[in-house]
Amino acid sequence: MKTKPLVLSALFAALTAVGAFLRIPIPPSAVTLQFFFTAMAGLLLGRKYGAISQVIYVALGLVGLPIFTMGGGLGSVLQPTFGFLLGLIPCAWVIGTLTKKSCTTRRVVLASVVGLAVLYAAGLPYMALIMNAYLGKGWSFFDVLYKGMLLFLPGDALKILVCTLLAPRLRQRLGNIH
Repeated sequence: MKTKPLVLSALFAALTAVGAFLRIPIPPSAVTLQFFFTAMAGLLLGRKYGAISQVIYVALGLVGLPIFTMGGGLGSVLQPTFGFLLGLIPCAWVIGTLTKKSCTTRRVVLASVVGLAVLYAAGLPYMALIMNAYLGKGWSFFDVLYKGMLLFLPGDALKILVCTLLAPRLRQRLGNIH
């Protein structure tokens, strides 16, 4: 394996961890920069190393490092937002796949929106399962959709905008890592 992609994978794992602590609380979760750094990992490192960066992040949190928004350790799997953490891995992979050949504005926006959809597809059912089956909260489909996604879409749109502005320039400077 090449050294540069591995170092950058570790860097994006660390940035995602930092992004977990740059947050605005909105119960039961918080607006964080985790998706932003995951999207940038996919855009800059490609599908393989972008996904590896997120595997590193999730693995470090699961072994006990308090790098998730709610802490760390195996008990994190019982948190309503853990599905979103798992979703970061395919999110980075999808974004990296869709921008492998091109990093145009249109391609970055499309890839980021599809990656975000993958993230929500992983996170929302998990949130519903934990909130209803484990915590017994009785959330309806609308509750899960509203509290787990709709509240966060304006912030997600802003993150996608910033990715669109930064990624093409940074990718040009980093060279082809894919």
